[in-house]
Order: sequence, then structure tokens, then C-alpha cells
Amino acid sequence: MEPRSAAATGKDFPYTARTTCYIEVHDDGTVTHGNDRAAYERAVAGKSRLFAVWPGEWSSHLFAIDDLDEYAKAHGIKHDEERTGLKEHVHDVQWEPNPYAKDNPRSPYIGVSVTLNCGCSIQDLRTFATHMQEQRGWTVATSGGWGSSSGPEGTRYSLRVRRKSLAD
Repeated sequence: MEPRSAAATGKDFPYTARTTCYIEVHDDGTVTHGNDRAAYERAVAGKSRLFAVWPGEWSSHLFAIDDLDEYAKAHGIKHDEERTGLKEHVHDVQWEPNPYAKDNPRSPYIGVSVTLNCGCSIQDLRTFATHMQEQRGWTVATSGGWGSSSGPEGTRYSLRVRRKSLAD
């Protein structure tokens, strides 16, 4: 039985779902698991093949990762403006402490309201967090909740940022 094609499912393939398990079969027959940049680079170089197990309702399905470009975009190895909502440029960001956040004074993180004045939108928090770390030195929490609201002044995002990194 041949594995299904991940590319055939298009943008619906759950590349980043927590339940998707990646398997890498190296050219020497060694089998490992994971989905890091090194696995992608080995697959691109032809030194291994990537597969994914996607659990279904009654059984799991094996897929060949046959569109490595889409895999790289989904995992942030390659930038994808359509998927993230973010251009690759220095973002024009305004922020202020979120007056509605119930911050614990002992927590290293505080709630902030962020507005992007550069025309970008946050569709992928991890990519935004990477951009803010590189551009402003902010440590944006990616493990908790975040949200957005739209109004006459544009879209405001509510997220959590490490207190010490907001010095600018």
C-alpha cells in the first residue's frame, strides 16, 4: 500500500496540527521522527523522505510529504505571507498595556494591545513572535490565548509579552 499524497489534499493538510506525527526515513534505512529544519533540508537534498501520520476518527492515515515547499511554509522554514498575514519587513507597531488584562504582578508576562500600522495582520502568532523578537527584542508568549478586535482605528491584537522586553 502506498501512502497518500499530502500535496493532493492541498492547503487542508494539517501540517502543524498537534496530532500529526512526522516520520523521516533516511537513505540508509534509519527511521527518526520530528519536523525540524534539518529534516526538511535532508529531504530537499534527497537524503531522506518525510512522511506524516494523521490520526483519523477510526484509523490513522499515512501521507508522503511530497510538497516540501508547502511543508516548509507551514512550519515557518520559508516565509508565507498568505498563511501568516505578515510581510517580511520591519513592522510599524504601536502597543500599550491592555487595560482589560488581569495581570498577575508576579507574572513575567503582561497583556498588551498591539496595532500594526504597516498593513499586516497577525494570522500566525509564532511568526509574529519571531518577527518581534528579531525586530524589537520582544518575547511574545505563543502558548496562551490571544485575540483581535476590529474598530474604526483598525485591528487591535491582544497578546502577552514578557515585561522586560517592552523597554522600547
